Amino acid sequence: METVTIGVLARRAGVGTGTLRYYETLGLIMPVGRSRGGYRLYRGDELRRLRFIRRSQELGFSLDEVAALLKLSESRGARAADVKRLTREKLLDISRRIRDLERMKHGLERLNEQCHGRGPASECPILAALNAEEAKEAAAS
Repeated sequence: METVTIGVLARRAGVGTGTLRYYETLGLIMPVGRSRGGYRLYRGDELRRLRFIRRSQELGFSLDEVAALLKLSESRGARAADVKRLTREKLLDISRRIRDLERMKHGLERLNEQCHGRGPASECPILAALNAEEAKEAAAS
């Protein structure tokens, strides 16, 4: 079994050693021991696991979700239906976020159209709209 230091594994995976230490605190990767110099040693096949983590994150999975996917990936009794359920939940979450971003985009577009970009900032309709709640609260007191 080939073992590599944290620095070698980090270079191969294209991540920093701090990231590997963080993943270790989350239980996503585990060293097999320490070198004589005190460096963490990892199995060479941890690189596969790190690539799995990175690909999962690129698709929007949180590290908690990645941990669940890793567990399913490595469990002999795991069912594809469980993987599909996690993926479906992630798709719903992403769809909600897209709707929220679209709502924010439309709100900003409306505000942007109201501002001509001339005059003092104190007369800017964008700032007036952002301060509107504060003005309502002050008037109510």
